[in-house]
Amino acid sequence: MIREIQSKDKEQWENLYRGYADFYKVEMNKKILQTVWNWLHDKDHEVSGLVYEVDGNIVGFAHYRKMPSPLRGKEIGFLDDLFIEPKYRGKKIGEKILNELKKISKSKGWNLIRWITHNDNLRAKALYDRIAEKTKWDVYELSS
Repeated sequence: MIREIQSKDKEQWENLYRGYADFYKVEMNKKILQTVWNWLHDKDHEVSGLVYEVDGNIVGFAHYRKMPSPLRGKEIGFLDDLFIEPKYRGKKIGEKILNELKKISKSKGWNLIRWITHNDNLRAKALYDRIAEKTKWDVYELSS
C-alpha cells in the first residue's frame, strides 16, 4: 500500500534511507537523517514523502517536491529519492510509486516529474526506460 510518510515510520524509514545512502556510497549520519526527517514533516517545506507498506513494514520510499521550470513558466515535480528494499525489488513497487507520483503531479498541475539516477543503476533504469522518457540533458555540479 502506498501512503504519505507518517511519524510512526521514522525507525523503518531511517533504516531504508541508510540503505539508499549505502547504495550510492554516500556517507549518512544522524544529522542528515534528522534534517531530512524534519523536512518531510514540515508542512511549510517543499519536500514530501511517500512510503510503500507491506504487512505493516515500510519497504520503499520516495521523496519528491515541486521545482520551478522557467522555460515552461510553471512548476513541475522533482523526484529526489526512490528506494526499494532489495528483497522487495522486482515486485513492481517502484512502478507503483512512480504511478502514484504521476497522479500527484497531475493533481498539482505539474504534469511532469523529473529525476536523475546514476549511470550504473541498471535495474532502476530498466524500469525508467519502460515508463518514462529519457532526456538528452547531462547533469553538472559546481561546488563552492
